[in-house]
Amino acid sequence: MKIPIDYYIWLSAVLFGIGVLGVLYRRNAIIIFACIELMLNAVNLLMVAFSSQLNDSRGQVFVFFIMAVAAAEVAVGLAILVMMYRKTKSVDIDILNRLKG
Repeated sequence: MKIPIDYYIWLSAVLFGIGVLGVLYRRNAIIIFACIELMLNAVNLLMVAFSSQLNDSRGQVFVFFIMAVAAAEVAVGLAILVMMYRKTKSVDIDILNRLKG
């Protein structure tokens, strides 16, 4: 029994929408990073679904490389957040103006 591709498309659209709303309405940098990762995973889910639908493994290999780059992105992003917290004692993105001086 195969799951129709429409279900994957709708699930990816909902996950991507939640991620966009989180980036637009949240002020906490950690939540914003999590929402960006959610959007990235929604795209990865869709790419794997289409790759499986077309019986082509290139999309799945590409997703593997995307996840490796995303892991590096998270490491750098969290390092920046730790330095921001040490300097300002907050992870609120509105306080980033204090880091200019």
